[in-house]
Amino acid sequence: MAQKTKQQVRARRKQGLRKRISGTSERPRLSVFRSAKHIYAQLIDDTAGVTLGSASSQKISGADDKTATSIEVGKAIAAAAKEAGINKVVFDRNGFIYHGRVAAVAKGAREAGLEF
Repeated sequence: MAQKTKQQVRARRKQGLRKRISGTSERPRLSVFRSAKHIYAQLIDDTAGVTLGSASSQKISGADDKTATSIEVGKAIAAAAKEAGINKVVFDRNGFIYHGRVAAVAKGAREAGLEF
């Protein structure tokens, strides 16, 4: 039997998460995507199929390391949520392990006032 790749394992985890997690207009889904260089966060209303706000590390400069940048992305997505009048979200780690940069985005969003 062939061994599964990291992408296949993550896709399997993502499927299980998305069965249970769904965003609404009152409580959208905060989805995090982590690439090798950058990190992205989106506020998604799954019932309407609309992205309500987004933030990425491409737009944020000045942080020394990726984890500090991730905290800033969390604060930026929380600011976008506050502009849209959103206080509560559902956190979607998108199949990634809740550790490192993914956890840093959550930490930054919580520090800026978002409730999970």
